[in-house]
Amino acid sequence: MTTTTNTMTSSSRYVIADRPGFGLRALLARRESLLALLLLLAFLTNGVLLPHFLDLDNLADGTFNFSEKALIALPMALLIICREIDISVSGILALSSVAIGLAHANGMPPELLLPIAVGTGMLCGCLNGIMVTHFGLPSIVVTIGTVSLFRGLASVVLGDQAFTGYPQAMADWGQGYFFDAVPREFVILLVFAALFAVLLHATSWGRRIYAIGNNPVAARFSGIAVDRYRMALFMLTGAMAGLAGYLLTGRIGSTRPNIAMGWELEVITMVILGGVSIAGGAGTIGGVLLAVLTLGTVTYGLQMANIPGIYMTIVIGMLLLATIALPRLLSGRKK
Repeated sequence: MTTTTNTMTSSSRYVIADRPGFGLRALLARRESLLALLLLLAFLTNGVLLPHFLDLDNLADGTFNFSEKALIALPMALLIICREIDISVSGILALSSVAIGLAHANGMPPELLLPIAVGTGMLCGCLNGIMVTHFGLPSIVVTIGTVSLFRGLASVVLGDQAFTGYPQAMADWGQGYFFDAVPREFVILLVFAALFAVLLHATSWGRRIYAIGNNPVAARFSGIAVDRYRMALFMLTGAMAGLAGYLLTGRIGSTRPNIAMGWELEVITMVILGGVSIAGGAGTIGGVLLAVLTLGTVTYGLQMANIPGIYMTIVIGMLLLATIALPRLLSGRKK
């Protein structure tokens, strides 16, 4: 009896010893916790160093810097979880903006401009999806090609001109406020973040996306229509890029050939910083949203301090490397 008790006590000790810790080390080993801490640190630092940073109007205006990019980052997260990627989102946005300009110049009613933008983006995403699913081409290669195609088409249509004179309804959504306090774009972002979180974390559709990302061959043998999900995600990413194009065009009031130039790298940075594995099969919408808010807080503080753009790039790169490396170093094991 004594031997049994001692064995059980010894086993219990081993179980307790193997349990993960609940201290600061364990907290920082989780990407979401680390991002939340960085967000708090960036917020407090900016608040102390910049006298007008904590002004509510300034904080509201700061959300315009990242809302459109974050709208594209949401479906991009699902796509990367599914082991795919879309480099062409900035080209899709530019082409959607051009489609809006052409429609408006030809007398299209203002209420149809949003469906035209979203539809154009969805068609571009459909082209990407067909090349990947039906022809078996790598998505990174396909979308590197289509970003040049889409932006090239936009540049050919525009030349050295620009579309301007958009209806007031677009400006109201692109730069307007709810109750004269909360930017409409930020509210739209929060609504879509909630929808994507439910889709990914609370539905069978989301569980199948994780299954495809972890092992697409096993997912196919288990009866999941892998190519159908990939096609749907490419079209969803294109549609969200079209929506972002509508909001951005309304906010700046014009369509130019260089609109959203380089946004694809910023969007992918948001997703990877948010803890989505580039190898697929892991990531959360909450982590992506925390990364968006952290990057937005840091970049807006740097802008208020009149820091040149090149230094902003350095800070963002260091932030990305730190949030990737620190959890692995603290976990004490290689992955």
